[in-house]
Amino acid sequence: MTLQAGQGSAPGRGDPLGPAGRPVIGTVAGAATAPPIGPTRPRRRGADQSVSRAANQRWWDADADAYHAEHGEFLGDADLVWCPENLRESDVRLLGDVSGRRILEVGCGSAPCSRYLARQGAVVVAFDLSTGMLAHARAAALRTGTVVPLVQADVCELPFQDSSFDTVFSAFGAIPFVADSAGAMRQVARVLRPGGRWVFSATHPMRWAFPDDPGPAGLTAIQSYFDRSPYVEVDEAGVPAYVEHHRTMGDRIREIIGAGLLLLNVLEPEWPEGFTGTWGQWSPLRGEIFPGTAIYVTQRPQ
Repeated sequence: MTLQAGQGSAPGRGDPLGPAGRPVIGTVAGAATAPPIGPTRPRRRGADQSVSRAANQRWWDADADAYHAEHGEFLGDADLVWCPENLRESDVRLLGDVSGRRILEVGCGSAPCSRYLARQGAVVVAFDLSTGMLAHARAAALRTGTVVPLVQADVCELPFQDSSFDTVFSAFGAIPFVADSAGAMRQVARVLRPGGRWVFSATHPMRWAFPDDPGPAGLTAIQSYFDRSPYVEVDEAGVPAYVEHHRTMGDRIREIIGAGLLLLNVLEPEWPEGFTGTWGQWSPLRGEIFPGTAIYVTQRPQ
């Protein structure tokens, strides 16, 4: 699980701490430069799967050190935090009893979630697209003594056999960063065993209409919820350096169903009473008014 690079995010990638929410091109000097906060003038640019993959692999490789320097303490060495609202697997048990279960983590970052599950008796494999993130995962394994197998892979091209895992999960990992998110759902469904669960968290789709601002400016919509143009940052040479994709709630549900999965539940965590943490665009002010995270609980039919 990794928080997004950029303005600041929550546990996991997807937008908690990053530039998601505005389908614009931000010109940046390097792949790890944070975008400006607040409204910007929309400019359209496409980004297919190959462009998105190359840009985001470059971004996360470049930003891995800074990201963990800023967010490592929050993420912990071995914990599964589903979202910036501080919802933990130890409290909600969305994955159920994991002891002895074969589990795959999608977009693991430094893999604190996988280490947490391994300590609960699960047999875990973790993968990420980023070499930089996986280097942090290896370092954490040495530091903690909890080792899980690590694989460098793309969620749209999973290098695993059919029906290999009892459970697949992702805490803000990978899904918002792929153009072919429907294909990613099909790949996850393929590697799940019948009856297995696929649970993933991502930025709530409605946040796309608002600027990434934790204050009052973040309460005013600046673009259409139905605008699916990707958010693209480019470097000084005009090469995409970061890409994030928006799907409406209906889009996401259709992707899940189209992959042959059953949608069991959608959680929209409320902001915890007394929780004062502000992380990127996540804040008590916004969290008390509208959701920042959606968690999808799905299952492959028996």
